Amino acid sequence: MDLISIFGLVLGLSAILLGQALEGGHIGSLLQVTAFIIVVGGTAGAVMLQSSLRVFLDGLSMTKWVFVPPKHSAAAVLEMVLQWSQTARRGGLLALEPFIDEQTELFHRRGLQMLVDGAEPDVLRDTLERELAAYEHGRLEAAKIWMAAGGYSPTIGILGAVMGLIHVMENLSDPSKLGAGIAVAFVATIYGVGGANLIFLPMANKLKHHVGKLVSERELFVEGLICIANGENPRIIEAKMQGYLS
Repeated sequence: MDLISIFGLVLGLSAILLGQALEGGHIGSLLQVTAFIIVVGGTAGAVMLQSSLRVFLDGLSMTKWVFVPPKHSAAAVLEMVLQWSQTARRGGLLALEPFIDEQTELFHRRGLQMLVDGAEPDVLRDTLERELAAYEHGRLEAAKIWMAAGGYSPTIGILGAVMGLIHVMENLSDPSKLGAGIAVAFVATIYGVGGANLIFLPMANKLKHHVGKLVSERELFVEGLICIANGENPRIIEAKMQGYLS
């Protein structure tokens, strides 16, 4: 559980609500269903329009990473690769075959399988780096739907404000309806700007951070496999990979 994400979200929303209360406003005045539908629905529609279905669904599924980060540990990868290098030094590359079925990640399984099959280091590197580049591109594209939401949301909020003001102008002869229209106008702007800067953009940047961590970990893994394929001493491999960690 990423506690700082939870704390940051709660702090940001609490600061706005507290400020509203200190100014003598009612928190209930910030709760407008119409404004919420306009901003959230309009933003979601714009993001869907620019995205493919797969990218959009991947972006939604990655949302949990903001609060429950994916498991990534470069130190664990280093330890795993060093164990393999010592095993290969004693018994050859075929001695690594039992480790293949132990891998839960497809990327690790495929890389180790190629190593055991005797793939040349250049072929091994080229294949894994191509797969890694595709993985990084796909994850970043998915994370960008939240960046896009942060870009569209303020504009949709302004659109909601204009719609509210149009409603006000249409009912100038009926003062009882003016308050609701003005409320929708201003609250829609709050939802649009607040949603972008408190939720959508921070989420996008947090997801990009996690993608970067996962890619770095896989780069470390690839480098370790190449060192094993070249028959390098486990101590030299450890020294190289420690450089990546630092």
